[in-house]
Amino acid sequence: MAENVCPECHQELQWDGQYYCTDCQAHYKKSAFCPDCEAELEKLQACGAASYFCNAKCNELKSKSRARFEFTRID
Repeated sequence: MAENVCPECHQELQWDGQYYCTDCQAHYKKSAFCPDCEAELEKLQACGAASYFCNAKCNELKSKSRARFEFTRID
């Protein structure tokens, strides 16, 4: 199953420097949210690996597998 799916038409999103849906002709922003407090997570990237940090209430690293991801149309 595809991981990056358009929230409007459910087709797989392409990457052109941003997430792009060829059917909807729209760009999307991918955001991660804390599984515990629902705040938006900060993405930390180093050495090819991505981690997520909750700056809100939790103040701790969160597992990518537990984070909730959401795509928001940006154009």
